[in-house]
Amino acid sequence: MEQNLKISTLNPTDAEQENPNPKDEIPVVPSPLPFPLFISLSLSTTLSPPPHLHSNPSSFSPFPNKLKIPSQISSLSTLSLTSTFTPHNKPSLKHTISSSPLQIPLFNTPHHSPHPKNIPAIRRCSIVWFRNDLRVHDNECLNSANNDSMSVLPVYCFNPQDYGKSSSGFNKIGSHRATFLINSVFDLRNSLKSRGSNLVVRIGKPENVLVELVKEVGADGVFVHREVSKDEVREEEKVEKAVKEEGVEVKYFWGSTLHHVDDLPFKLDDMPTNYNMFKEKAKKSEIRKTIDGLDQLKGLPTRGDVELGEIPTLLDLGLRPVATAAQVR
Repeated sequence: MEQNLKISTLNPTDAEQENPNPKDEIPVVPSPLPFPLFISLSLSTTLSPPPHLHSNPSSFSPFPNKLKIPSQISSLSTLSLTSTFTPHNKPSLKHTISSSPLQIPLFNTPHHSPHPKNIPAIRRCSIVWFRNDLRVHDNECLNSANNDSMSVLPVYCFNPQDYGKSSSGFNKIGSHRATFLINSVFDLRNSLKSRGSNLVVRIGKPENVLVELVKEVGADGVFVHREVSKDEVREEEKVEKAVKEEGVEVKYFWGSTLHHVDDLPFKLDDMPTNYNMFKEKAKKSEIRKTIDGLDQLKGLPTRGDVELGEIPTLLDLGLRPVATAAQVR
């Protein structure tokens, strides 16, 4: 009777090879169901289960328990856009998906609108140093400072070294040009006031004036357009050295030419020596669109209670007033 209950799919010869000792054979109670599948399952319960059955149930998940995300931004390029991992509480990534892996935000990265007005300010206060860019429209320097800062201090300096007599005995700036400059500064101040800001005016060397204002308002950035003349470049170097000693960054912009210097189809060292050659090469580059002026600007910093200062006259600059037509007669 016991022999009839033994189940084996091997022939007698194979059975002797597999179980040389009859004691190793496993008795099985006959299953009431006629399907061999269920009988084989009853045999498997007497055997040692596979190792993976002893692991934690969570190990059945095809995904790791911990997701390692690169901490360096340079590693974001290795992230795949086809990942099948889906967190249970995945926040909405609406308006943040990009075709570039470098622009894919991590799940815990807060979403910010790309509109400049909604970008969080990263600077407490910035100084905009006006030079030959006395305008509020098409002024990348002013717009960038306004978008990056909680407060903005526009400044214009009348540098005494730009006036008076040159080594040859002539006026460095004539009365007519100085009059036009003074009127332009007046117009700039009015334009800034109509947009919620104002203009600080000083007579003095920029490297001294700007450092003093940096300390007064606690500015952490100076925004300025680059110039090309020898004296103006030297002036930039002095200002940069002075404010950097206070731990303040200088950000330069380019806005004085029709073709932006970064868009030229050749290196500056390979600049054509005549206009016709320049025109032939430069026409391959696209001219940038003008930048719209902002309707509203950030206010002046409250710290320091800085005085705006008076716009000087020709006499203040050591120049004779321009004679009118009636005076000439």
